[in-house]
Order: sequence, then C-alpha cells, then structure tokens
Amino acid sequence: MTAIYKRELCSYFNSMIGWVFVSVLTVFIGIYFFVNNLFAGYPYFANSLGSTLFVFMVLIPILTMRSLADERHSKTDQLLLTAPVSVTAVVMGKYLAMLTVFAVPVLIACLCPLIIAVNGTAFLLTDYCALFAFFLLGAVEIAVGMLISSLTESQIIAAVGTFGLLLLLFLWDDLVDFLPTTATGSVLGFLIALILVCFLINALSDNWKLTAAVLAVGAAVLAAFYLRDPSAFAGLLPDVLSRFSLLSAFDSFAVDHVFDVPGILLYLSLSALLVFLTVQVIQRRRWN
Repeated sequence: MTAIYKRELCSYFNSMIGWVFVSVLTVFIGIYFFVNNLFAGYPYFANSLGSTLFVFMVLIPILTMRSLADERHSKTDQLLLTAPVSVTAVVMGKYLAMLTVFAVPVLIACLCPLIIAVNGTAFLLTDYCALFAFFLLGAVEIAVGMLISSLTESQIIAAVGTFGLLLLLFLWDDLVDFLPTTATGSVLGFLIALILVCFLINALSDNWKLTAAVLAVGAAVLAAFYLRDPSAFAGLLPDVLSRFSLLSAFDSFAVDHVFDVPGILLYLSLSALLVFLTVQVIQRRRWN
C-alpha cells in the first residue's frame, strides 16, 4: 500500500492536477476569509469554510476522475490486479493519496484562525472543529468520486458522474422537502430505495437469488410494519433521509458551533462504506 500511495501522490504533484486542486481551493478559501473575516470583521472562520463548499462539486471530480478510470483505460489496472498486494491495499493507497492532496489546502487554511486571533477576537476551538468536519466532508466526497471512477474507463464520464452525485448531495436538503409526507408516499419511497439497494447488491455479487431474497424479505418487512401501524410512516421518509444530509452535519459545526458527534460518525461511516464498495467493484473485475 505504501508504494501505491507514494506512486499516486507523486503522480498528482508531477502533473497539474494536484497543483490546480490545491491552488484553486486555497484561493477560494482565501477570498471568503478576506471578505468575511478580515474585511467584514466576522470572528468565526467556520462560516467562510461553509461558503466554499460549492467548489467541491468542481474540484473533487477533477481530483478523482483519473484515480481508477485511467488505470482501466490504459490497461495498467491489470498490473495492479495481479500485483502481490490486496485490492484493499490498492484502493486505500489511492484514496489516502487523494486525501493527502486535499489535506494541503486544509492545513494552509489552519493559519486563518490564527490570523484572526492576532487581529482581534477568535474562537479557535470552534474554527478548528469546523476545519476537521470540512476535511471529513471532503473525504466523503472524494470516496464518492473514487467509486464512480471505478465504474468506468472514461475520465469524462467519471468526472460528470461525480459532479452529478455531488450536486445531488449539495441540494439534498432542498430535495428532501419535496418528498411526500403521507404514509403511503413514505412506503413507496422506502420500496424504491430497497429496489435500488437490490440493484447494487446484484451488480456487486452477480447473484440474482441473493438479490431476490433481499427484495422479498425487505418488502415483507415493510408491508408488515405498514399494516401494523400505517400512521407511523407519516413523514417518516423525509425524516430518515434528512439524517443523511452532509451539509446539515457541517452546519452544526459552522453555524450552530456545536461538535456534532453523529455528524462525524456519518462522515466516517459513509467514507468507509464507499471505499468498501469501490473494493468490491475492483474485486469483482479481478476475478472476472
């Protein structure tokens, strides 16, 4: 894993991708830091971080699009898949290399709260907790991009697909507000989610019997709970999906100034799940 990590990290900084990512993200953070904190005199740097989250939708696809798609396109993935290392080590090496690139502008941003403290009142604990959440949010979105990159050999498709998913996550709270709040609507929504999960299981396992069993059991459980107490499903779908909002978890740090432990656990668990799914995608191609 160490060799793959060093190889990937060098490739990012030997090309323009790493430098463009670091410089553009640093510039945007610097702009909002100057406007909100130095010019307007607002003491919380966390709010400036929140203003830069939209940049992730463009920068993360640039960083992740070549991570696995380029290996597949150039057929060098065959060397990795036959190397004396596990698929998990290959994926983790690439993932940690991208996290290292992302960590560079985050570390530069760590100077901003100190500049505020030198010039006036600062809330260092709040700002550094927000920086920690900022890094974990980026880690989730990098894992999203890596998973999309593992599904295709086209860097363009990987970039566009990652942009689309990150846009969906960015608009998650607004989209959840449009979901039905009736009991019937919630049941239908959960059924659609179950079908999507079954498609994912079938794509990873290529086992239609397992997929059919999961679908049948899940549908039976939904029907049983609905018949037992239909009123319990009223408003349940938007309530459940709102708990997966990445931006709401970050806002707890940046806006409410609260250390959101469930939000941290959400970021860590989603990152682990996405990396695991990426490993399964590569593993399946390895055996095929």
